[in-house]
This record gives sequence, structure tokens and C-alpha cells, in this order.
Amino acid sequence: MGKIEAFQKNVDGLRAAIPELRGVLLASTEGLPIAHSLSNGADANRVAAMAAAASSLGRRVSDSLSVGVLEEITVSAADGQIFLYSAGGKGVLAVMGPSGCNAGLVHLEARGVAKELGDLF
Repeated sequence: MGKIEAFQKNVDGLRAAIPELRGVLLASTEGLPIAHSLSNGADANRVAAMAAAASSLGRRVSDSLSVGVLEEITVSAADGQIFLYSAGGKGVLAVMGPSGCNAGLVHLEARGVAKELGDLF
């Protein structure tokens, strides 16, 4: 199995593990989509660019405050939540769920997937 297939398998597995998710996307830190499973017409290119930008800002904040390497970011809004995880030094895993989704379950599943994806890079 090639890397792209392995990336997609991990993304699909995470999406299947938590059916309430609205989408899962793996992006490069440059903002390019690598693998995704998105619903409701979300544009993978746009989501990837925003995930990479948010991750970049998070890394700068972490560095500036000397709190270590960025691991994850959570954005909560009125109609949903977005969880961003570092996937090694080259990737960002974005997990999108509805408002009030089980954040503990998302973290439990997604942290492991982000580690596996980072190792694949």
C-alpha cells in the first residue's frame, strides 16, 4: 500500500469510528489537501489552507510563549467544532464535528490517528 492509500485509510477509519463527524481532512503544513472525507460540500482545498494557517499561527503562539511544540487546537463555534492536530512536522489533521459533539471521544480517536499519520510522513 502506498502512502496516499495509507493516509486515506486512516482518514476513512477516523470518520467511520465517529459517525457524527462532518469531515476529516489531512493537509500538508503548506495548505494542500492530502486525504479527506468531507460532507456538506466542503471544499478540501479551502479547508486545507485554513487548517494549515491556523496550525501555523498556533505554532507561533506556542513558540512565543515557550510552552513547547504545538499538539492541537480546538475551535468551538455556534454550529460546530473543529479540532486540529499536528501530524508530525509536515501535516495537519482537521476533524470537524457538530456543536456539542463528544470532544473526549474525538480526542481519544484523533490523537492516535494524528500520530500514525505523522509517522507515515
